[in-house]
Amino acid sequence: MLRFAIKKLLLAVSTLITVSVLTFGLFFAVPNNPAELMCGNRKTCSPEQQQIIARRMGLDKPIVTQYTDYMKGIVAGRTFGEGEAARKCPAPCLGYSFRNDEPVLEIIGRTLPVTLSIVSGAAVVWLVLGVSIGMISALRQGTVFDRLAVGTSLVGASVSILLFGPLLLIIFVYEGGLLSYPRYTPITENPLKWAEALVLPWFALGFLNSAIYARLSRAQMLETLSEDFVRTARAKGLPKLKVYGRHALRAAITPIITIAGLDLGVYLAGTVITETIFGFTGLGKASLNAALNLDMPLVMATVLLSAVFIVTANVIVDALYAVIDPRVRLG
Repeated sequence: MLRFAIKKLLLAVSTLITVSVLTFGLFFAVPNNPAELMCGNRKTCSPEQQQIIARRMGLDKPIVTQYTDYMKGIVAGRTFGEGEAARKCPAPCLGYSFRNDEPVLEIIGRTLPVTLSIVSGAAVVWLVLGVSIGMISALRQGTVFDRLAVGTSLVGASVSILLFGPLLLIIFVYEGGLLSYPRYTPITENPLKWAEALVLPWFALGFLNSAIYARLSRAQMLETLSEDFVRTARAKGLPKLKVYGRHALRAAITPIITIAGLDLGVYLAGTVITETIFGFTGLGKASLNAALNLDMPLVMATVLLSAVFIVTANVIVDALYAVIDPRVRLG
């Protein structure tokens, strides 16, 4: 088990280092003049302004030195510029946004809790609702419940959040008046207002994903129920709850964990559509604005952070695999 864990952690670390090198090269090595891109309007940005940006960002140094400084900043922090124009970026420094005149980490600190709030609640909805409906549907194959579940999941999987999100706002906010327009409130300030503002985003993102998980869970459960070990358990006279809950469910849930881990990693990297529809400024919307405004330090930081989320999700999935199926440890 220890060897398995060390192997996965080393793979995760090497992946993140590779992503950091590629990301850094993409935004700092490929453009002919990164300072010109960060300056914004090429017509109004003078060469002197570009030189100031280049010195502040350390873009006048060799690429290898720039990357080394960037990695050191994550551990020990950095100072951009000199004298009165100096900007301090405490560790872990993921860069400094001169567009917003603040460290990138402060922007992430404001926007990441919004995305975490949306994704965490939506994940509970789609996992509990989707997996439960899928498993029950498989156990009651051919019944009215099964047909209704299959039809509903097909409709849910076909609907886009671009349609479903505004539809929820029209029904519950604009026409019905049952809820006020969502306005994000930190959970530390007022938990009730935090939950009230997130009900619609949770349901919008969670319901649409639960349709996919219901279909996946049903298919996996039906396949597992036809396996020899399930037939053997039935032949031995084991209780249905033990056969379905301990044996069948454990085997069927393995691929679902894989999909769930990847989905969580991707959504934590940014739910830009959901955030835009409901008027939240999360990590996804901040990343989009950074790309549109050519705020390269912020773009690079969000790309790297996205890789961290996805790699971490994969490590957790591998660990759960090893717990559910010990054969994985031998691979």
